[in-house]
Amino acid sequence: MSESVHTVTGMTCGHCASSVTTEVSRLDGVTNVAVDLPTGQVTITSKTPLPLDDVRAAVTEAGYELAPR
Repeated sequence: MSESVHTVTGMTCGHCASSVTTEVSRLDGVTNVAVDLPTGQVTITSKTPLPLDDVRAAVTEAGYELAPR
């Protein structure tokens, strides 16, 4: 198992968190997505490490952006 933590900008409500969770969950190998709305942190658990570009694309599809690292 692999775990990665990303900061997503622009999320302000439960619907925002749900949208990000739905899109990220569609990535191959993802087993869990946990969103901490106050901090914007998204913790992704997956079978193997996920390419950052795939995570970024899923977050963008949900209507948000990954914060620069």
